[in-house]
Amino acid sequence: MSIATRNESGTAIAASVSVAAAPPVALIIPDGTRLRTTPADFEILAAANRDLRLELTGSGELIVMAPEGTISGASNFLIAGQLSLWISKHGGVGFGSSAGFTLPNGAIRAPDAAWITSQRWQGLPANEKTGFARIVPDFVVELRSPSDRIEDCREKMLEYAAVGVRLGWLIDPSTRTVHVYRPGLEPQILENPERVSGEDVLPGFELDTRPIFSG
Repeated sequence: MSIATRNESGTAIAASVSVAAAPPVALIIPDGTRLRTTPADFEILAAANRDLRLELTGSGELIVMAPEGTISGASNFLIAGQLSLWISKHGGVGFGSSAGFTLPNGAIRAPDAAWITSQRWQGLPANEKTGFARIVPDFVVELRSPSDRIEDCREKMLEYAAVGVRLGWLIDPSTRTVHVYRPGLEPQILENPERVSGEDVLPGFELDTRPIFSG
């Protein structure tokens, strides 16, 4: 099975990947290599390697990401906690970073946080909820970690908007900015905001970014 993994500078790194019924195999990925796999193979690989963070692009490129660092993990916990409080009052279904979604372009993405209206989620056939649910979230959050290339983050956010995510936030603690994405509109960059509004997608929700930017 083909795997591509790079560090922030693009230098090749080794990845330890286990395959069902086989011992772990150490793979050295040459610099610049971009390999592909199928959605079916992706699901098998993800099931066999639950400790890895995996995504699949719309063109079939497999992305292997390092486990999130402690600071990023704490920030994601804060984001999920604030979103969960809003959901408890306003409804819908929330998801953390371990939940993947199969998008209409064939990509399988796992945002750091996501939300879907109850009506849309309950209207999804049961067979499309299993595995990586075949549904586009209404709202997604991506938190840029120190190892993430900003170009890759922006590309992912544009993909979300293109497939119908109604509101997306790319939060970059290193620059204290929040990039806001909406379908059909140019991204908006908020400089060092204390709070970010969920607008008409999540009415009344405001994310307090201060503990994230100070972390």
